[in-house]
Amino acid sequence: MEIIAQRVFNPLYIYLDIGFLAVLCVLLALKKKYLTLVWGIFGGALYMVVDYGIFHLLTHSRSIEGGDLFWVLLWMSMSYGITNFVWIWLWFAKDKHLVEWSLLIVIWWIAAPLLANTFGQNLTPIKIQRTTGSYHGYMALILIAGYAIAIGYNLFQKDKTKRFPLLWMLAIGVLVQFAWEFSLLIGGIRSAEIADWGQKLTTLIVNSLLETNLGAVPIFCIYALVTAKLTETFKRRDVPVKFTERIAELNALRVKDR
Repeated sequence: MEIIAQRVFNPLYIYLDIGFLAVLCVLLALKKKYLTLVWGIFGGALYMVVDYGIFHLLTHSRSIEGGDLFWVLLWMSMSYGITNFVWIWLWFAKDKHLVEWSLLIVIWWIAAPLLANTFGQNLTPIKIQRTTGSYHGYMALILIAGYAIAIGYNLFQKDKTKRFPLLWMLAIGVLVQFAWEFSLLIGGIRSAEIADWGQKLTTLIVNSLLETNLGAVPIFCIYALVTAKLTETFKRRDVPVKFTERIAELNALRVKDR
């Protein structure tokens, strides 16, 4: 069955969300989470390359009604690119304020469409959607390649402390996308004009299992490699460590101990 990722939303939602992104970036800067902030902006740019460059220009799977495709995709890419990448980074860091950052993002995702619908009632909604049949197989290939490499590494790594935290990575990869998809669904944005609840739930489940999760292993590796040498303020660590040693450090961390 073709999976249609559709969103129907009030244009006010865009402006409210841009304001939220500005607040989030300022908070990260004030807390000196510079590395996290830069990673989030990179995530937004990467989402734009994928969404506009691949989904639109290459596969022609994107369509829009009521708005300009480029500018709407730029906002969407920066919005979910920044929030998703920042949130994943904070999860891998087991940040001491992980609960606060998580609630900030999730509560906003739930509240934003409700605010837009209430205070922008007279605005013409925007509908944007993409079909996924032409590329989900490629995404699945990236997913299985990443986890296969991580599983293979763990099978031959004798030191348990230096093995990839596979269940932690899987949980984060699924949770971040699920929170986003579920918030869109209950906010009346995701699959708004699709009456079949079976199709709505299929989109929710498949996207949650696949679309962010395919980057869980690569992002964890990038996080471990970068933070093995640098701090959040881009200063070199007093004692840089190797990649596998950084994995051991991360495995030893607990959120409650930070």
